Amino acid sequence: MAESLLFSFAQSLIGKLASRAVEEASLALGVHRELQQMKATMSLIKAVLLDAEQKMSQSSALSEWLRLIKHVFSDAEDIVDDFECEALRKNVVNTNGSCSRKVRRFFSSSNPLVYRLRMAHQMEDIKERLDKLAAHRNLFGLKVIDRDNHVVHVREMTHSHVNPSNVIGREHDTQNIIKLLLQDGHQEKLSVIPIVGMGGLGKTTLAKLVFNDTSIEECFPLKMWVCVSNDFELRNVLVKILNSAPNPTKENFNNYETEQLQHHLRNTLRGQKFLLVLDDVWNEERARWDDLKEIIDVDVEGCKILVTTRSHSIADMMRTKSSNSYLLERLSDDDSFSLFVKSAFEDGDEKKHPQLLEIGKEIVKKCGGLPLAVRTLGSSLFSRVDKKEWEFIRDNEIWTLRQNEQGILPALKLSYDQLPSYLKPCFASFSLFPEDSIIYGYGVTRLWEALGFLPPPQKYESMADVGKQFLHELWSRSFLSDYVDVGTDCYFKLHDLVSDLSVYVAKGEFEKIDPLNQQVSEYTQHLTLIENNMGGRALLPTGLRTLHCRNGTNNEAFLSTLVAKCKYLRVLNLCFSEYESLPRCIGKLKHLRYLGLSDSEKLKELPDSICKLQNLQTLNLRGCIKLQKLPKGIGNLISLRHLTITTRQPDFPEKEIANLTFLESLHFVKCDNVETLFTGLQLPNLKNLFLIECGNLKSVWFHAIRNVEVLRITKCCKLELWMGLSSQIPDSRLKFLVLFDLEQLITLPQWLEGSVNTLHTLSIYDCEFGGAS
Repeated sequence: MAESLLFSFAQSLIGKLASRAVEEASLALGVHRELQQMKATMSLIKAVLLDAEQKMSQSSALSEWLRLIKHVFSDAEDIVDDFECEALRKNVVNTNGSCSRKVRRFFSSSNPLVYRLRMAHQMEDIKERLDKLAAHRNLFGLKVIDRDNHVVHVREMTHSHVNPSNVIGREHDTQNIIKLLLQDGHQEKLSVIPIVGMGGLGKTTLAKLVFNDTSIEECFPLKMWVCVSNDFELRNVLVKILNSAPNPTKENFNNYETEQLQHHLRNTLRGQKFLLVLDDVWNEERARWDDLKEIIDVDVEGCKILVTTRSHSIADMMRTKSSNSYLLERLSDDDSFSLFVKSAFEDGDEKKHPQLLEIGKEIVKKCGGLPLAVRTLGSSLFSRVDKKEWEFIRDNEIWTLRQNEQGILPALKLSYDQLPSYLKPCFASFSLFPEDSIIYGYGVTRLWEALGFLPPPQKYESMADVGKQFLHELWSRSFLSDYVDVGTDCYFKLHDLVSDLSVYVAKGEFEKIDPLNQQVSEYTQHLTLIENNMGGRALLPTGLRTLHCRNGTNNEAFLSTLVAKCKYLRVLNLCFSEYESLPRCIGKLKHLRYLGLSDSEKLKELPDSICKLQNLQTLNLRGCIKLQKLPKGIGNLISLRHLTITTRQPDFPEKEIANLTFLESLHFVKCDNVETLFTGLQLPNLKNLFLIECGNLKSVWFHAIRNVEVLRITKCCKLELWMGLSSQIPDSRLKFLVLFDLEQLITLPQWLEGSVNTLHTLSIYDCEFGGAS
């Protein structure tokens, strides 16, 4: 299915071939003519890719042709990126090398003549492969469709919580569940009520409607919501329940043992009439459920547990004697059609298109009464009034497939097919994330940026703005659930069936390795290792672009092998790793855009060779609590846009950081030895500044960062906001200011007055706040 991501990739690659840096590099290397020929051949192939993607399910030969194209295009992208690396290397040497021989030696390249011959040879090889593939395009009867006409019409955002007026056909179900929860439990003090139904029926939405009902608020003083999913390990479920309950002491339960957790939870529940929602339960082992139930049964009359699950056997196992499972039915035809109209049209616009409404009724019947299918497919047709497009959806052959043939809903697959090509690789990347997890827009955008999925921003835009717009478009198509826009960022979840769809469309290009699946295709480009001991056994494709070790790793031999074999890596995420240092060879990954080392609590040092990575856009050192200092030469990371730091270093290397002119976001987290910031530093493009739990930070010279739009200061107990500047900052662009748990905050600083015309949000929490200036 990864072949369906090809058009967007081809479009991006051809744009790179026309860039100034690549043009100059090709002229300098004497391969400009070959480059132009390669670009022309790629354009011929790109012209038929959209038609090929639509027809590839009909022909295995066509699918293989597309796979070969993807392979040669990837090799071509590596050459293009190599040109850009060379241009960046020369930029650093020309800027800093004139005054330092060490810089020239540090960035020394291979013999220029050898490099030129090698690149010319590689380009000739790619040209020959492209010519053969281009010649074969006529064998498949493909039409030229050189423009993607699937345009997203973005509707206005709504709030993230369930709005009953946006839910159709579930009023009766809501009242039935509420009655079950409010009725006496007879002889049982703890009652369990399961809601059962297939995926996409709206079980979670129904549970939310009930959870937020005022009568439930009045009856249950304590309410807790836990998304269980596939993880029913007792300790993990206890942590989730505690995290959803009030926590006045702000304890971090993540490092507690099971005995401590059960003790804390029973103390929290004791004497409280509670409602606990266990959403999306998959566990079929009665012993695990019995262990949990024994802990949360604190002998209080009227406590209830509401469970959502797809499995009748799980419901029968969990329900108590006095309760029955609630079987959630499909929506009626009338309710399904009402939901479809609400998703596909602006209010009232449907009356202008009676023909589309008739076609819509036929489409709705094929969705089988599943709200997720109806809403997603309706959203994909939003503001599209071409009758042929609606007929294409109605008459598509995918409806002849049963859902269980591929494990996906035909309606969701059709909605994916209707996405603009530039959103398809973004959607496929969701397959790398854990199921049922909260996904933050900030992290997703950094990934898309590193992989080249985002186009260059327009004037006055940042890459974060572009990424957020893409997420907004996916939300408008109903692919994202529980979407919350907090201004500075957003977060969301994926419905199980949407997550399954992302895995399906990404297969072959995005893969996961876990104990049950240790095989990976040689053409895989984006890989997630689920367990930290998988690294030594994993087969690493040479063309790998992304490696994410989800639960850390400590295998040094694996890391050295990775660097030697996967030299075109763009994203390397080693969060929660147990390394004390990284090998010097890490500096050879010259294509690397993203290096994540967050929560690597044993990491003490980074090799200076990291500073050879001129393509690096994101460096995340959050939670590296033993890191002694930043690597020497960090100012050479001239492409860096996002830097998150945790270090014991007392003095911030401002002279070096001043060279990072593209820096957009800078986060200091638990930098306890830093006392002063920005005394002699100007960062003109800095948009986001976070100061989190820097215990000894006393002063920040905010005039040095006057273009910052988002400022968050949390638990910096010694920071005096007025120090360093007594008057307002002229021409301030500050939009979001969050002040949290600041003991020294008595009055708002005077410099904030300069933001009166730009400030959107001012949030002050848990501060000893006495008045405003």
